[in-house]
Amino acid sequence: MEPVIQIEGLCKDFRVGFWRRRTRILHPLTLGVHRGEIFGYLGPNGAGKTTTIKLLTGLILPTAGSARLLGQDLSRISAKQQVGFLPENPYFYDYLTGREFLDLCGRLFSLPIRLRRERIARLLHLTQLQEAADQQLRKYSKGMLQRLGLAQALINDPALVILDEPMSGLDPLGRKAMRDVILQLKAEGRTIFFSSHILPDVEVLCDRVGILVGGHLRDVGRLESILKTQTESIELTLQRVSPGLLTTLRGLAQAPPLEQPDGVLVRLADEERLDLALRAAVAAGARVVGVVPQRVTLEEHFLREVHGSAL
Repeated sequence: MEPVIQIEGLCKDFRVGFWRRRTRILHPLTLGVHRGEIFGYLGPNGAGKTTTIKLLTGLILPTAGSARLLGQDLSRISAKQQVGFLPENPYFYDYLTGREFLDLCGRLFSLPIRLRRERIARLLHLTQLQEAADQQLRKYSKGMLQRLGLAQALINDPALVILDEPMSGLDPLGRKAMRDVILQLKAEGRTIFFSSHILPDVEVLCDRVGILVGGHLRDVGRLESILKTQTESIELTLQRVSPGLLTTLRGLAQAPPLEQPDGVLVRLADEERLDLALRAAVAAGARVVGVVPQRVTLEEHFLREVHGSAL
Protein backbone atom coordinates (compact mmCIF):
# COMPACT_ATOMS: atom_id res chain seq x y z
CA MET A 1 0.00 0.00 0.00
CA GLU A 2 1.37 3.41 -0.97
CA PRO A 3 2.22 5.70 1.98
CA VAL A 4 -0.12 8.59 2.70
CA ILE A 5 2.91 10.91 2.61
CA GLN A 6 5.80 9.93 0.34
CA ILE A 7 8.77 12.32 0.26
CA GLU A 8 11.74 11.74 -2.06
CA GLY A 9 14.85 13.93 -1.86
CA LEU A 10 12.89 17.03 -0.85
CA CYS A 11 15.08 20.03 -0.03
CA LYS A 12 14.73 23.80 0.29
CA ASP A 13 17.17 26.69 -0.10
CA PHE A 14 16.53 30.28 0.94
CA ARG A 15 18.48 33.40 0.10
CA VAL A 16 19.42 35.22 3.30
CA GLY A 17 21.44 38.23 4.40
CA PHE A 18 22.47 41.40 2.61
CA TRP A 19 24.25 39.51 -0.16
CA ARG A 20 21.32 37.11 -0.60
CA ARG A 21 23.53 34.06 -0.21
CA ARG A 22 21.84 30.75 -0.84
CA THR A 23 21.41 28.79 2.40
CA ARG A 24 20.09 25.23 2.57
CA ILE A 25 17.45 25.03 5.31
CA LEU A 26 16.20 21.52 4.54
CA HIS A 27 18.65 18.95 3.21
CA PRO A 28 17.43 16.14 0.90
CA LEU A 29 14.66 14.44 2.85
CA THR A 30 13.23 11.01 2.10
CA LEU A 31 10.38 9.84 4.32
CA GLY A 32 7.17 7.81 4.23
CA VAL A 33 4.17 8.12 6.54
CA HIS A 34 1.78 5.17 6.63
CA ARG A 35 -2.00 5.20 6.55
CA GLY A 36 -3.69 5.42 9.95
CA GLU A 37 -0.59 6.24 11.99
CA ILE A 38 0.34 9.20 14.15
CA PHE A 39 3.77 10.38 13.03
CA GLY A 40 5.73 12.78 15.23
CA TYR A 41 8.17 15.08 13.44
CA LEU A 42 10.62 16.19 16.10
CA GLY A 43 13.39 18.73 16.21
CA PRO A 44 14.67 21.81 18.01
CA ASN A 45 13.55 25.27 16.94
CA GLY A 46 15.03 26.11 13.55
CA ALA A 47 15.55 22.48 12.53
CA GLY A 48 13.35 22.77 9.43
CA LYS A 49 10.08 21.26 10.70
CA THR A 50 7.86 24.15 9.64
CA THR A 51 9.70 24.41 6.32
CA THR A 52 8.87 20.75 5.66
CA ILE A 53 5.22 21.32 6.50
CA LYS A 54 5.03 24.41 4.28
CA LEU A 55 6.43 22.31 1.44
CA LEU A 56 3.88 19.56 2.05
CA THR A 57 0.98 22.01 2.10
CA GLY A 58 2.13 23.89 -1.00
CA LEU A 59 2.78 27.18 0.80
CA ILE A 60 6.33 27.20 -0.57
CA LEU A 61 7.94 25.36 -3.48
CA PRO A 62 10.86 22.92 -3.11
CA THR A 63 14.32 23.61 -4.48
CA ALA A 64 14.56 19.95 -5.48
CA GLY A 65 12.86 16.64 -4.82
CA SER A 66 9.22 15.60 -4.82
CA ALA A 67 6.38 14.65 -2.52
CA ARG A 68 3.10 12.79 -2.90
CA LEU A 69 0.06 13.06 -0.67
CA LEU A 70 -2.52 10.26 -0.70
CA GLY A 71 -0.98 8.84 -3.87
CA GLN A 72 -1.10 12.13 -5.79
CA ASP A 73 1.44 14.83 -6.54
CA LEU A 74 1.12 17.50 -3.86
CA SER A 75 0.53 20.16 -6.53
CA ARG A 76 -2.85 18.61 -7.40
CA ILE A 77 -5.91 20.33 -5.95
CA SER A 78 -7.61 16.95 -5.47
CA ALA A 79 -4.81 15.95 -3.07
CA LYS A 80 -5.04 19.17 -1.06
CA GLN A 81 -8.81 18.78 -0.73
CA GLN A 82 -8.18 15.68 1.39
CA VAL A 83 -5.74 17.40 3.76
CA GLY A 84 -6.49 19.32 6.96
CA PHE A 85 -3.88 21.77 8.23
CA LEU A 86 -3.30 23.65 11.48
CA PRO A 87 -0.35 26.08 11.26
CA GLU A 88 1.80 26.91 14.27
CA ASN A 89 0.46 30.46 14.56
CA PRO A 90 -3.04 30.49 13.04
CA TYR A 91 -4.91 33.76 12.57
CA PHE A 92 -8.50 34.03 13.77
CA TYR A 93 -11.09 36.70 13.02
CA ASP A 94 -11.74 37.54 16.65
CA TYR A 95 -15.02 39.35 15.98
CA LEU A 96 -16.56 36.07 14.76
CA THR A 97 -17.99 33.42 17.04
CA GLY A 98 -16.61 29.90 17.00
CA ARG A 99 -19.63 28.69 15.05
CA GLU A 100 -19.35 31.52 12.51
CA PHE A 101 -15.64 30.87 12.02
CA LEU A 102 -16.21 27.18 11.27
CA ASP A 103 -19.07 28.09 8.94
CA LEU A 104 -16.71 30.40 7.04
CA CYS A 105 -14.17 27.59 6.74
CA GLY A 106 -16.88 25.26 5.46
CA ARG A 107 -17.88 27.79 2.82
CA LEU A 108 -14.29 27.95 1.59
CA PHE A 109 -14.64 24.24 0.79
CA SER A 110 -18.03 24.90 -0.89
CA LEU A 111 -19.82 22.61 1.57
CA PRO A 112 -23.65 22.72 1.36
CA ILE A 113 -25.32 24.47 4.30
CA ARG A 114 -26.87 21.29 5.73
CA LEU A 115 -23.53 19.45 5.63
CA ARG A 116 -21.78 22.47 7.17
CA ARG A 117 -24.20 22.51 10.08
CA GLU A 118 -23.82 18.77 10.67
CA ARG A 119 -20.03 18.92 10.64
CA ILE A 120 -19.84 22.04 12.77
CA ALA A 121 -22.03 20.43 15.42
CA ARG A 122 -19.90 17.28 15.39
CA LEU A 123 -16.60 19.18 15.51
CA LEU A 124 -17.75 21.45 18.33
CA HIS A 125 -18.62 18.32 20.29
CA LEU A 126 -15.31 16.64 19.41
CA THR A 127 -13.28 19.65 20.56
CA GLN A 128 -15.50 20.32 23.60
CA LEU A 129 -16.42 23.81 22.43
CA GLN A 130 -20.21 23.47 22.37
CA GLU A 131 -20.77 25.88 25.26
CA ALA A 132 -18.46 28.51 23.74
CA ALA A 133 -19.71 28.08 20.16
CA ASP A 134 -21.59 31.39 20.12
CA GLN A 135 -18.98 33.46 21.94
CA GLN A 136 -16.70 35.82 20.02
CA LEU A 137 -13.22 34.43 19.53
CA ARG A 138 -11.66 37.37 21.39
CA LYS A 139 -13.05 35.74 24.54
CA TYR A 140 -11.44 32.36 23.85
CA SER A 141 -8.42 31.14 25.78
CA LYS A 142 -5.27 29.93 24.03
CA GLY A 143 -6.35 26.32 24.49
CA MET A 144 -9.83 27.00 23.12
CA LEU A 145 -8.40 28.74 20.05
CA GLN A 146 -6.04 25.84 19.45
CA ARG A 147 -8.92 23.36 19.59
CA LEU A 148 -10.96 25.57 17.27
CA GLY A 149 -7.99 25.60 14.90
CA LEU A 150 -8.01 21.82 14.95
CA ALA A 151 -11.75 21.85 14.26
CA GLN A 152 -11.24 24.01 11.15
CA ALA A 153 -8.57 21.55 9.99
CA LEU A 154 -11.26 18.85 10.07
CA ILE A 155 -14.12 20.75 8.43
CA ASN A 156 -13.40 19.12 5.05
CA ASP A 157 -13.35 15.61 6.61
CA PRO A 158 -9.70 15.02 5.61
CA ALA A 159 -7.93 11.68 5.38
CA LEU A 160 -4.62 13.36 6.32
CA VAL A 161 -4.25 15.92 9.11
CA ILE A 162 -1.05 18.00 9.32
CA LEU A 163 -0.45 19.89 12.57
CA ASP A 164 2.44 22.28 13.18
CA GLU A 165 3.28 22.43 16.92
CA PRO A 166 -0.32 21.81 18.06
CA MET A 167 0.68 21.71 21.76
CA SER A 168 2.68 24.94 21.70
CA GLY A 169 1.75 27.37 24.46
CA LEU A 170 -0.89 25.13 26.03
CA ASP A 171 -1.17 24.42 29.75
CA PRO A 172 -1.38 20.78 30.95
CA LEU A 173 -5.19 20.72 30.68
CA GLY A 174 -5.07 22.16 27.18
CA ARG A 175 -2.46 19.62 26.10
CA LYS A 176 -4.56 16.79 27.54
CA ALA A 177 -7.61 17.99 25.60
CA MET A 178 -5.60 18.24 22.38
CA ARG A 179 -4.10 14.77 22.88
CA ASP A 180 -7.57 13.30 23.38
CA VAL A 181 -8.78 14.78 20.09
CA ILE A 182 -5.73 13.53 18.18
CA LEU A 183 -6.21 10.01 19.54
CA GLN A 184 -9.87 10.14 18.52
CA LEU A 185 -8.83 11.11 14.98
CA LYS A 186 -6.55 8.07 14.85
CA ALA A 187 -9.42 5.88 16.07
CA GLU A 188 -11.46 7.19 13.11
CA GLY A 189 -8.75 5.94 10.74
CA ARG A 190 -7.15 9.26 9.86
CA THR A 191 -3.43 9.78 9.39
CA ILE A 192 -1.85 12.48 11.55
CA PHE A 193 1.51 14.12 10.86
CA PHE A 194 2.51 16.64 13.50
CA SER A 195 5.62 18.52 14.45
CA SER A 196 6.55 19.08 18.07
CA HIS A 197 9.35 19.65 20.53
CA ILE A 198 7.18 18.65 23.54
CA LEU A 199 8.49 15.12 23.94
CA PRO A 200 6.19 13.70 26.66
CA ASP A 201 3.20 14.28 24.37
CA VAL A 202 5.02 12.57 21.51
CA GLU A 203 5.72 9.49 23.66
CA VAL A 204 2.01 9.22 24.51
CA LEU A 205 0.67 9.79 21.00
CA CYS A 206 3.03 8.62 18.28
CA ASP A 207 3.36 5.32 16.49
CA ARG A 208 6.55 6.48 14.78
CA VAL A 209 8.82 9.50 14.97
CA GLY A 210 11.42 11.24 12.86
CA ILE A 211 14.10 13.46 14.39
CA LEU A 212 15.22 16.46 12.33
CA VAL A 213 18.40 18.30 13.35
CA GLY A 214 19.90 21.14 11.34
CA GLY A 215 17.79 20.28 8.32
CA HIS A 216 18.96 16.63 8.33
CA LEU A 217 16.71 13.69 9.19
CA ARG A 218 18.74 11.90 11.86
CA ASP A 219 16.50 9.03 12.91
CA VAL A 220 13.17 7.45 11.91
CA GLY A 221 11.28 4.55 13.41
CA ARG A 222 8.87 3.22 15.97
CA LEU A 223 9.55 4.55 19.45
CA GLU A 224 10.10 1.11 20.95
CA SER A 225 12.55 0.22 18.16
CA ILE A 226 14.53 3.43 18.56
CA LEU A 227 14.76 3.20 22.34
CA LYS A 228 14.99 -0.53 23.03
CA THR A 229 18.55 -0.78 21.70
CA GLN A 230 19.76 1.94 24.05
CA THR A 231 20.18 0.79 27.64
CA GLU A 232 21.24 3.36 30.21
CA SER A 233 21.97 0.75 32.86
CA ILE A 234 20.75 -2.59 34.24
CA GLU A 235 19.28 -2.87 37.73
CA LEU A 236 19.93 -6.14 39.56
CA THR A 237 18.11 -6.89 42.83
CA LEU A 238 19.51 -9.61 45.14
CA GLN A 239 18.63 -11.11 48.50
CA ARG A 240 20.81 -13.00 50.99
CA VAL A 241 23.85 -10.92 50.05
CA SER A 242 26.95 -11.80 52.07
CA PRO A 243 29.60 -9.20 53.03
CA GLY A 244 32.05 -10.77 50.57
CA LEU A 245 29.55 -10.62 47.71
CA LEU A 246 28.73 -7.01 48.60
CA THR A 247 32.41 -6.13 48.21
CA THR A 248 32.48 -7.79 44.77
CA LEU A 249 29.33 -5.96 43.69
CA ARG A 250 30.79 -2.60 44.72
CA GLY A 251 33.62 -3.21 42.26
CA LEU A 252 31.19 -3.94 39.41
CA ALA A 253 28.46 -1.36 40.05
CA GLN A 254 28.10 2.14 38.61
CA ALA A 255 27.28 3.42 42.11
CA PRO A 256 27.35 1.91 45.62
CA PRO A 257 24.71 -0.85 46.02
CA LEU A 258 21.56 0.26 47.83
CA GLU A 259 19.91 -1.76 50.57
CA GLN A 260 16.13 -1.73 50.07
CA PRO A 261 13.23 -3.59 51.74
CA ASP A 262 13.10 -6.18 48.92
CA GLY A 263 16.87 -6.68 48.71
CA VAL A 264 20.08 -5.06 47.56
CA LEU A 265 19.81 -2.97 44.37
CA VAL A 266 22.89 -2.95 42.14
CA ARG A 267 23.09 -0.70 39.08
CA LEU A 268 25.37 -2.09 36.36
CA ALA A 269 26.63 -0.40 33.20
CA ASP A 270 26.27 -3.25 30.70
CA GLU A 271 25.49 -6.94 30.17
CA GLU A 272 29.12 -7.98 30.65
CA ARG A 273 29.13 -6.61 34.19
CA LEU A 274 25.68 -8.09 34.77
CA ASP A 275 27.03 -11.52 33.82
CA LEU A 276 29.92 -11.16 36.26
CA ALA A 277 27.56 -10.02 39.03
CA LEU A 278 25.17 -12.94 38.44
CA ARG A 279 28.01 -15.47 38.50
CA ALA A 280 29.29 -14.03 41.76
CA ALA A 281 25.76 -14.00 43.24
CA VAL A 282 25.11 -17.65 42.34
CA ALA A 283 28.49 -18.71 43.72
CA ALA A 284 27.78 -16.88 46.99
CA GLY A 285 24.31 -18.42 47.36
CA ALA A 286 22.40 -15.16 46.86
CA ARG A 287 18.85 -15.08 45.52
CA VAL A 288 18.14 -13.13 42.32
CA VAL A 289 14.93 -11.12 42.71
CA GLY A 290 14.94 -9.13 39.49
CA VAL A 291 16.91 -7.90 36.48
CA VAL A 292 15.50 -4.73 34.91
CA PRO A 293 17.15 -2.88 31.97
CA GLN A 294 16.81 0.90 32.29
CA ARG A 295 16.07 2.21 28.80
CA VAL A 296 16.82 5.74 27.73
CA THR A 297 13.81 8.04 27.39
CA LEU A 298 12.82 9.77 24.18
CA GLU A 299 14.06 13.03 25.70
CA GLU A 300 17.49 11.55 26.41
CA HIS A 301 17.70 10.09 22.89
CA PHE A 302 16.55 13.39 21.38
CA LEU A 303 19.18 15.37 23.30
CA ARG A 304 21.89 12.94 22.21
CA GLU A 305 20.90 13.40 18.57
CA VAL A 306 20.82 17.20 18.89
CA HIS A 307 24.06 17.49 20.83
CA GLY A 308 25.77 14.87 18.69
CA SER A 309 25.08 16.94 15.57
CA ALA A 310 26.90 19.87 17.14
CA LEU A 311 30.10 17.88 17.81
